[in-house]
Amino acid sequence: MDNMLSIEFDSPDAVRSAIGQRAKAARLVLGWTRKTLAARSGVAESTIKRFELTGHIGTAALVQIAMALGVLDSFGALFAPRAIQTIAQATASPRQRGSL
Repeated sequence: MDNMLSIEFDSPDAVRSAIGQRAKAARLVLGWTRKTLAARSGVAESTIKRFELTGHIGTAALVQIAMALGVLDSFGALFAPRAIQTIAQATASPRQRGSL
């Protein structure tokens, strides 16, 4: 759990910044320049620089970078179904589209 990004109490800007910094660290561990990552991911070098410095990036480019860095499996927990916590949740009927 030490390598997990804790985002529960951070602001959106702090979360984005931390993700950008982690992407940079992953790139550097591989010994890649931004130019190398750009060539391997298909994402513009300027986009990678902005992402690493600010955390701002589009979803498609983020996925491309994650694929190039070999960390796409990290997306597996994103929006994963939550475990049932109460009996009421277990017995509740699934929400229908457009209703509460």
